[in-house]
Amino acid sequence: MADNYIENQYEAYLARKAAWEQEKKYKRKQPSAPKPPAQQPCRQLFKGHGKKVVAVHDLSGIGRVSLMAVIPILSSMGLQVCPLPTAILSNHTQYPIYTFLDLSEEMKRIIGKWRQLDMRFDAFYTGYLGSPQQAQIVEDFIQRFRRPDDLVVVDPVMGDNGNLYKGITEEMVTEMKKLICLADIITPNMTELFRLLDQPFQESITDAALKQALKALSDRGPSIVIVTSVPVQGDPHSTSVYAYNRFGNRYWKVTCPYLPAHYPGTGDTFTSVITGSLMQGDSLPIALDRATQFILQGIRATFGYEYNHLEGIMLEKVLHNLDMPIQVSSYELVE
Repeated sequence: MADNYIENQYEAYLARKAAWEQEKKYKRKQPSAPKPPAQQPCRQLFKGHGKKVVAVHDLSGIGRVSLMAVIPILSSMGLQVCPLPTAILSNHTQYPIYTFLDLSEEMKRIIGKWRQLDMRFDAFYTGYLGSPQQAQIVEDFIQRFRRPDDLVVVDPVMGDNGNLYKGITEEMVTEMKKLICLADIITPNMTELFRLLDQPFQESITDAALKQALKALSDRGPSIVIVTSVPVQGDPHSTSVYAYNRFGNRYWKVTCPYLPAHYPGTGDTFTSVITGSLMQGDSLPIALDRATQFILQGIRATFGYEYNHLEGIMLEKVLHNLDMPIQVSSYELVE
């Protein structure tokens, strides 16, 4: 039995060997198949998809205003902020004293190097400008660098409560009127709205008159005009934000509670959230809602503290809220 088994196994081995030799001989006669190309990772997969926003604002050492608000907010919303500082201040100008270093000449040098490097940006967002010359520098910068799909947001920072800020001249107002013509979106408060329209300041305004004013500004260039700090008639405990979108010819409104507190930088914060929301793909009314809710959350987080209001709202306590979905949508379509 054992001998027969070994003989059978040996014969099976010889048969396998003969078949293997035959297969080997056959393969040598066949042309070798080309090797598949080495696997290359998809280049697009590993390219950076972060959108770049040029932030043309001043840098204040104390106070959550301008770049000190813009950078953390837009960064939290997944955007790369590329600062183009207009000035360096010890603290913002609502303090009784401050230092001011004009960076107009440095702005030109920075822009020149960006041009040599062929830098490209997805959005241009301007705020406080220190002089009419800076407004002209920014106008030229946008016209040279802007591509057809790039977004231009102008916050025409000039004044509040019916008055111009320190250092803002009538010449600056004239240059700002030119700058907004290049914008897709502008975000004036009530004081700035009337200044841009060469109209006297009014503490209250009817819906009809406000709609007319928004459309008049839009006719000068910007597709979207958003006005903040609009009083609600008959309700001193509320305030509104109105917006006009020329695409669709629609007006939007968001109303929120008014808290009797003034914090510098809320305008910068509001426009930063608007910019980030639209860059993320939100609709205009959702962007309005997100920005209004964020401001309200910031004020409420700050209001209860014994705190120098000149330092602005405590952004650090509410930045994480930018990752949360809208809880309650309060926007209205104004007929």
